[in-house]
Amino acid sequence: MSTRLKLGKIHHIALIVSDYKKSKKFYCDVLGLDIIAGTYRAKRDSYKLDLKLAGGDQLELFSFPNAPERLSFPEGCGLRHLAFAVTDIDEWVEYLNQCSIDVEAIRVDELTGRRYTFFADPDGLPLELYQG
Repeated sequence: MSTRLKLGKIHHIALIVSDYKKSKKFYCDVLGLDIIAGTYRAKRDSYKLDLKLAGGDQLELFSFPNAPERLSFPEGCGLRHLAFAVTDIDEWVEYLNQCSIDVEAIRVDELTGRRYTFFADPDGLPLELYQG
């Protein structure tokens, strides 16, 4: 491969969710992501929701009838977790607790000295807050 070819930033991350309405509420109302577009695809009986994070990155939520379950533990093979950069992790933990969302104890990354913690989305997908 040519050393001149370089990948750019991540364009989007796609998640398949089990309950479209519940996940839309979680990612939009609780986490504050903005909606770019929402589409219902009748042929697939599937919803697709494009969401924008503050930095312009995108998250896509898909729903499919009878989608198979997937392991979601942070140490399972496959996607480990999604990490979101935050400026004040303590504020976020307090806010998530007020929303009745369980958040693990804040840890310190032994390599960077930065603080981080985990919580889960409605399907149990591990999400990380990383104070940057």
